[in-house]
Amino acid sequence: MRACARCKGLELGPKPIFQLDERVKVLIAGQAPGRLAHTKNRPFDDPSGDRLRNWLGVDRFTFYDDKRIGIFPMGLCYPGSGSGGDKPPMKTCAATWRPPVLQALGKVELTLVLGRYAIAWHLPYLRDRPVTEAVRRSSEGRKGIFVLPHPSPRNNRWLKKNAWFEAQVVPRIRSKMAQVLDNTAVQ
Repeated sequence: MRACARCKGLELGPKPIFQLDERVKVLIAGQAPGRLAHTKNRPFDDPSGDRLRNWLGVDRFTFYDDKRIGIFPMGLCYPGSGSGGDKPPMKTCAATWRPPVLQALGKVELTLVLGRYAIAWHLPYLRDRPVTEAVRRSSEGRKGIFVLPHPSPRNNRWLKKNAWFEAQVVPRIRSKMAQVLDNTAVQ
């Protein structure tokens, strides 16, 4: 996957960014790397990542170095900028890589789904529902799946309007993270 160049026409060119290991127990399924992730060659190494790590109750070291935490976006490369933010992830990416990778990840106990495209793939019955509804309907973490709003500072208004998420759902996510990781890091 690191050598994939299917998307040669991308604004900044192909540069697959993900974090995977056969030991993954926590899978973060996001949209696609942003411009900053493309530049740093590291997912969530920005204010969004700071917020996400806070929601998960893990520090930077654990987030990036514990092999049981995997980051596998719907699109592996930065898709470029559009009129209202980043463009959608390239569809060919998910079609090509998701089935074999997800099949190979046989130890996943917790899946954190971020964004419309990840919701459609992982929870197709919520495909046409508003993100707020998807977050609410997954707020108990049944079957080890939580839908999260994107942790971007752009979502501050959503978070303020939906304070129940950080008050009620984040503690459940942190508890499940601690349970899955058993508070011991694997390198």
